[in-house]
Amino acid sequence: MTTTLTPSAPPAAAVDQPGDSPDQRRTGMRRNVRHALVLAKRNLIKTARTPEQLIDVTLQPIIFLLLFVYVFGGAIGGGSRHTYLQFLLPGLLGQGIAMGSIALGQNMNADIGKGVFDRFRSLPIARSVPLVGAVLADFVRYLILCVMFLGFGYVIGFRVETNPLALIAAVALAIAFALCFCWLSLWVGLKSRSPGGVQGIMFLLIFPLSFGSSAFVSPSTMPGWLQAWTKVNPITRLVDAMRGLMVGGPVTENVLITFGWMAALLAVFVPLTLRAYKLRA
Repeated sequence: MTTTLTPSAPPAAAVDQPGDSPDQRRTGMRRNVRHALVLAKRNLIKTARTPEQLIDVTLQPIIFLLLFVYVFGGAIGGGSRHTYLQFLLPGLLGQGIAMGSIALGQNMNADIGKGVFDRFRSLPIARSVPLVGAVLADFVRYLILCVMFLGFGYVIGFRVETNPLALIAAVALAIAFALCFCWLSLWVGLKSRSPGGVQGIMFLLIFPLSFGSSAFVSPSTMPGWLQAWTKVNPITRLVDAMRGLMVGGPVTENVLITFGWMAALLAVFVPLTLRAYKLRA
């Protein structure tokens, strides 16, 4: 009787070991980045085949601008809708950044429920790669969101009062903040039992951040206790930084504090998300 030996499967670990040389670690890092980009492309293809997933970053900005400018703008802006539009657009962009992150958590929750991540787990890739790929794919969604707000804003009268470089810096800051904030949505998506639960929890978190900020009105018109909240609110700092870059005003302090919030979001929610992913997937 002859025994046939079959080759063993290749190792599935794509994480560098503590004893690896610097060259091996660099090779492992490049490999992980390549894998993350491949999975980001997969998510973009999925979105292209279901374009209704982009409603929140295409039609929703138009609806919000029309609603706030033409329904509330005359009253809030002291009779001048243009003045209120100049104040409002950076605020709506800040709110849209936070709202746009909800879809990422919902999609993550749905993919895990369908068993998609069981397939990823069988591949020779690092466990964090699917999460990083999902975040990278959302860059396109946030870029579309910024283009829609600014493009339609220009149609109805918004004008940048600084310069093109400051506008680019404002968009870059908004997208960078979004890529940090979306780790919160990923964590909620991994901890929730259904996509609907993700949406409900994220709305409860985002509404106090967006409406309790300087996005829609000046904090000076709010009660003292609410002003204290707006001063520490990350959305307030992001909105004020973008407002300064687009239409003029204080910039440096708000940008630095926004970077501090971005670092805090990554420091807290990246480890929490990786832990939740390890337990869930």
